[in-house]
Amino acid sequence: MARPTGAKGRTVTRRTSRWALMHAHSRVALVGVGERRPASHRARATGLVRSSLPTRAPCPFPVTSIRVKMPIHRGRFCASGGRRGSSGPASGRLLDGQGEEHMTEFDGFDLIAPRAYGERGVPHDQWTELRRLEGLHFCEPPGFQPFYAIVRHKHICEISKQPDLFLNRYGIVLESTEQKIILESNKGLREMRAIIGMDPPEHREYRKVAVPAFTPRGVKRFDPVVKESARNLVDGLVEKARGGEGECEFATEIATAHPLRVLTTILGVPQELEPQILKLTNELFGADDPDLRREGEDREKVVQELAAEFFQLFSGIIADRRANPRDDLASLLANGQVKGEPMGLMETLGYYLITFSAGHDTTKNALAGGICALAQHPGEYEKLKRRPELVPSAVEEIVRWTSPVNYMKRVVAEDLEFGGQELSKGDNLVLFYASANRDEEVFEDPFTFQIDRKPNPHLGFGIGEHFCIGSHLARASQRALLSELVTRIDSLELVGEPEQIESSFVVGPKKVPLRYRVSPAA
Repeated sequence: MARPTGAKGRTVTRRTSRWALMHAHSRVALVGVGERRPASHRARATGLVRSSLPTRAPCPFPVTSIRVKMPIHRGRFCASGGRRGSSGPASGRLLDGQGEEHMTEFDGFDLIAPRAYGERGVPHDQWTELRRLEGLHFCEPPGFQPFYAIVRHKHICEISKQPDLFLNRYGIVLESTEQKIILESNKGLREMRAIIGMDPPEHREYRKVAVPAFTPRGVKRFDPVVKESARNLVDGLVEKARGGEGECEFATEIATAHPLRVLTTILGVPQELEPQILKLTNELFGADDPDLRREGEDREKVVQELAAEFFQLFSGIIADRRANPRDDLASLLANGQVKGEPMGLMETLGYYLITFSAGHDTTKNALAGGICALAQHPGEYEKLKRRPELVPSAVEEIVRWTSPVNYMKRVVAEDLEFGGQELSKGDNLVLFYASANRDEEVFEDPFTFQIDRKPNPHLGFGIGEHFCIGSHLARASQRALLSELVTRIDSLELVGEPEQIESSFVVGPKKVPLRYRVSPAA
């Protein structure tokens, strides 16, 4: 079959019909439990599969057959006495690339359902199994859009470095069926055009607006603010300790407060607005969590209210900084220009939204999850106390270990082949960074928490076109707090089970009950 060369020399595959490929894949991917597997299936699973197609195919040129590279794993066929659309994971036999079969409980639901993350945490067992199987993994979980799970480090890197083929503009979150209906009827939040939802060349033009503030040199000017916030919070821990020992709920009292104070200060936002900003960001990223989401049975109305409050809060700040610009990040964003013209209001609002919400929640979850890891690995905390010069390395390992941004979605721009799989224009790819950060092909002992890990090419801040613009500030914030802790807090101990946020997008603990002992010299 001819393979025309696309732009920039890419080799892409033009295909016959979606039905033909799905038919070929469905015959070899998954076989239900208790079902005898025909010999023909066993033979097909060992390599390339040829499926007969109609001579007159609905495509620009005639074909008589198509070769489909294996393996492909389709979770929706993985049913044991169940049906497509069931409420939970299905059981089945999954064929690997060698034609062998083994038991699995996988339909993609636990990979994407917020409730599953709240109840069971990050699904590392399933990702480990999927990485072992290689290939791409098609999922059609009940209540969500179908998607391909991208779980390998190398695949995520390759996709992220081709933003013209794998698009952000259609949204970076895989919405449930209900969410999609609600958001399509209410454009409020979507009209705030954050740069994470743009593709090149537009994305590059808008990214330039904030780059000067977030380079290592630009972030250096925020050092006094960052260090003061960390010092004040650890002062509070020391003061509340009795007999050298204290307890706190670290996620709320420390991990939430630190990045919030840093962001409000550098954006020139009055401290009295901090509770409102925290409430809004919690409701945005914790929309599926009963402890965080906004109350209300009418979810469409809730989304409308949330959009209106974000608009009211940020538009007031923008108007003030345009009328009275100052030497702060808020003024830089409010007066940003793209191609010599002022940014539009919706694009400016989008910048504020992504700075406050993404900048706060990701750092908060890394800090909360990092303290959990250090409390659960006391030897690593002792090592860090003995060798405080390892703080930067420890921050990188914490980001790898916690992977606060669990995934992002990309949409395929054109029919093409990737990872041995034919993809159609409009297909959803979900890039699971948390899985890539445990990839056995990249990390030695990936399930070991090791603060002096080298090398550590984690994808906690992404890679490629959309590499996190605030990564240097996030690192600086975490380093400052960790430095204060290791010099003034002698030991850490969990006094209860951490509670996870019901979210599959930005993940981490929402409650971390912690006991600590203060160092004698604190």
